[in-house]
Amino acid sequence: MKKKRMLKADLAAFKKLILKKKEDIIEHIREISEETVKKSQKDASGDISSYTYHMADVATDNYDREFSMGRVSEDREFLFELDDALKRIEDGSFGICEDCGALVSKTRLKAVPSARLCIKCQEKKDKK
Repeated sequence: MKKKRMLKADLAAFKKLILKKKEDIIEHIREISEETVKKSQKDASGDISSYTYHMADVATDNYDREFSMGRVSEDREFLFELDDALKRIEDGSFGICEDCGALVSKTRLKAVPSARLCIKCQEKKDKK
């Protein structure tokens, strides 16, 4: 029995899609970093006076920074998943369900290019 594999043209198209997604995520991380990490609290608030900050303003600024850093963390995790998908493209295992060995639908891979499982196997996993 012949082993299931995706067509080379499909793999090339998914590689292009994944590289574009990676580019977008890296740009998003860069934007968030510039907005939150590189600005001082005074710059971020637009306050140029020499008055101290109100505790509520400091708390809001801290929350905003933590929220933004959480988004960066999620983006980095997604980058790792995309890098792994690129490795699977190179080794020929991309688009093959890791549980049942069936081909993962192209529709699913377009929506979630890092998917390792077909819909049926993912649903089984999610129910557990």
